Amino acid sequence: MGLLYYGLQVPSLEVGEGFYNAFGLGTAERGNALVVRCDGREQDQTVLLEGPSKRLHHVAFAVEPGSLPEWQRHLEGLGVRLLDAPAETPGGLWLRDHEGNLLNLRDDPIAPWRRFGTTDAQEVNFGDQVRRVDQARWLTADELPRPQRLGHMLIFSTDLAASEAFYARTLGLRLSDRLTGMATFMNSGPGDHHVFGFVHGTHPGLQHSSWMVSDIDQVAMGARNMADAGHAIGWGLGRHTLGSNFFHYIQDPWGSWIEYSSDMDCITENWKAGDWDCHPAVWAPEMPADFAVNLEEKPV
Repeated sequence: MGLLYYGLQVPSLEVGEGFYNAFGLGTAERGNALVVRCDGREQDQTVLLEGPSKRLHHVAFAVEPGSLPEWQRHLEGLGVRLLDAPAETPGGLWLRDHEGNLLNLRDDPIAPWRRFGTTDAQEVNFGDQVRRVDQARWLTADELPRPQRLGHMLIFSTDLAASEAFYARTLGLRLSDRLTGMATFMNSGPGDHHVFGFVHGTHPGLQHSSWMVSDIDQVAMGARNMADAGHAIGWGLGRHTLGSNFFHYIQDPWGSWIEYSSDMDCITENWKAGDWDCHPAVWAPEMPADFAVNLEEKPV
């Protein structure tokens, strides 16, 4: 199990293409949709579909190749009703979660991502651990970000406990940590601290997507580049508490957020989830007032 991509309905594919290109991602037309990919990775990470308003269209998860019949038996055994695939995004198993979010299970293997190399990741001198000698880091610190992969996404939930229970029971996601009363973070096994999660809100929708870049320089350069491109509303630079990653968020043209992220905690089967009553960031500027406000239209 792993996060593949998310589908997003937006009022203008042209606006979406400009925004994601500025963020450092590649785009290509596929039928009536626009697919978004990371440089050097043969896997869709976002699919943009044109519609009258912005809304989260669906979330796609990867399962083991050849395992869809087993997943179908599992879901039907839980009483989950399977749906016909939308015409614009065929394939896999389709269902809705307890709040109506459309989910897609696909037995597409997760494509390997581009490794960070010497051109976009540098040795760091940390305390008395000196690894960079006779190299002026500032001469290469101004490279624009090239996201390696979609790291995680958080969606709004009216009931954090119910969302956690649904995704654990149906998809096998595991609790990483809870931010008391505000957010729940879940993982799909050893690896990133979280790949999916929930922010408390008034109705379903996309809260943010997070994209992994090489280091704090690319996080900061991404923020500056997006501001220069007209996308100056954001939150960062900072380091999160749960997950510990460096971050900078930019508000997208439709009111959700997109994050440059690096230095995420890596966990194993030995990780112990906790309940934390703390701020979302160890250090950062003040969080925008609308950061956890769902601006998508409420379902009728």
